Amino acid sequence: MIMKLINLNRVKTLEFYIPDNSSKIELPFFDVGISAGFPSPADDFIELTIDLNREFIKHKDTTYFARVKGHSMKNVGITDGDLLIIDKSLEPQNNKIAVCQIDGEFTVKRIKIEKDIVWLIAENEDYEPIKVTSENNFMIWGIVIHSIKSF
Repeated sequence: MIMKLINLNRVKTLEFYIPDNSSKIELPFFDVGISAGFPSPADDFIELTIDLNREFIKHKDTTYFARVKGHSMKNVGITDGDLLIIDKSLEPQNNKIAVCQIDGEFTVKRIKIEKDIVWLIAENEDYEPIKVTSENNFMIWGIVIHSIKSF
């Protein structure tokens, strides 16, 4: 599903996807731990399988995907083109990363809750925090649980 949002004179596209849980995706999985320092011997590895649906989707009826557009969350490793896995069943909490809709536009930001004030915080020093006020049309669509990136 692709949603187009119109804001003044520009069209912004945000792609939403619904997971397909109709089949298992079992792939080879080597449970040895991959060294990010010096290589380690892998002579005694164990080959298992892993089901990516089961690994990444805990609540299949409330989980969806969205593709990131932009760089406002780069300092936490979420960058342009990444695929987010979002769970709508999780309660919004302070410091969680969420997909929100504010005044007709979608955004992914960290939620900061101070008493009765909600802030949307970018993880990029080039972006100012957004204070959510009663004048804003605001909704939290879900909590980001994973980010998948391509290299």
